[in-house]
Amino acid sequence: MLIRHAEKPYPGDTGEDADGNEDPGFLAGRGLRRAEELPGLFAPARGSSLLPRPAAVFAAGGASAPARCRLTVEPLAAALHIPVRTRFAVGAEAALARAALAAPQPVLVCWEHHGVPRLVRALGADRLPGVPAAWPDRYDVVWAFTRRSGRWTFREVPQHLLPGDA
Repeated sequence: MLIRHAEKPYPGDTGEDADGNEDPGFLAGRGLRRAEELPGLFAPARGSSLLPRPAAVFAAGGASAPARCRLTVEPLAAALHIPVRTRFAVGAEAALARAALAAPQPVLVCWEHHGVPRLVRALGADRLPGVPAAWPDRYDVVWAFTRRSGRWTFREVPQHLLPGDA
């Protein structure tokens, strides 16, 4: 499963981490709320949840990466009692794809939107019907890929976590 990091600050604005520290690389207030609500997307209480609970969570990392991807999935990883794996930077999508395929399944990856097409290509799922060529200008969807017998399927799942989500 792939998601984009939660909402970032508008140009000229600053975001803040959970401790209130301001930085343009952090999430906007709405992004922090989305991150806080993300565990509910995978909660068994939803009953009809369209998405399985992740057994592994990856987020873009590296010294030059903004903290947005990690901050988006930290509440989910804490609720699941698993670490956020931040070993891969944007640009290392091939290595991330290998690690995600080798990790306990199912896997959730939170990534920078411009790197998602490279990750989908590295997974070998870029020619599936319905897979967009680029991530849409949205923060409220999950791209769910399922692989059975070496074949991928794709579906886009709305998050419906915050008012105004499509």
